Amino acid sequence: MCLMHEAEPYGSMLVQRQATEQTADGGVSLRVTIKTTEKENEQMSDATYNLNGGFKPTMKRFADLNGPDFFPTPPWATHALIENESFEGEIWECACGDGTMSRVLEKTGQPVRSSDLYDRGFGESGVDFLTSQSGADNIVTNPPYNCAEGFVASGVQRAKRKFALLLRLAFLEGANRHRTIFGNSPPSRVWVFSERITFYPSGVKPKGSGTTAYAWVVWDKMAPTATELKWFKPGYKSKFS
Repeated sequence: MCLMHEAEPYGSMLVQRQATEQTADGGVSLRVTIKTTEKENEQMSDATYNLNGGFKPTMKRFADLNGPDFFPTPPWATHALIENESFEGEIWECACGDGTMSRVLEKTGQPVRSSDLYDRGFGESGVDFLTSQSGADNIVTNPPYNCAEGFVASGVQRAKRKFALLLRLAFLEGANRHRTIFGNSPPSRVWVFSERITFYPSGVKPKGSGTTAYAWVVWDKMAPTATELKWFKPGYKSKFS
């Protein structure tokens, strides 16, 4: 799924844009028109936005007006993970954003390292997980929307114990991912959410419910190679929201 934008030339302070959400089969499921200021438009067309090694600013999510792909993870989604997965040793949150997930991970009682490519006022900035040579006992994060495959390839190598990524459930599909990821490095457990997660840009009041299914995908170096499919019980959203 991707969001494509068609922007009219700068004719005034407000630039009208159309965003089309495309489904995997090429269909169109959503089309909205939004208006942005010139400043916001420049942010949304930032040529430094890197997707899978290439510069593709037109693929950027139109809702994110505060830099590339910044959608903090609701705390309850991380609570669901740490109540069902134990962690020993340091936990590295390598795409920490404003620290929303890191603060929950600290409740495990384990040391938490936080870093991000961008400076969002929390953790160590300027750290590119895809090129960093650092490792950790455990790595836990919600990867940037369009860099998930790169995060899997890097994380599986750098985590000594557990590597957990919050991913769209549909990420498990696809012949290419089977060939490049799951055929060689299948996850140990897939924790499917019974409740839908809704992601909003930082500072936006949550409203409504999402339509995309998510799961925590966990690679456990201490576990057998077979993949277990599990479900989180309902109630985490109300308990921790």
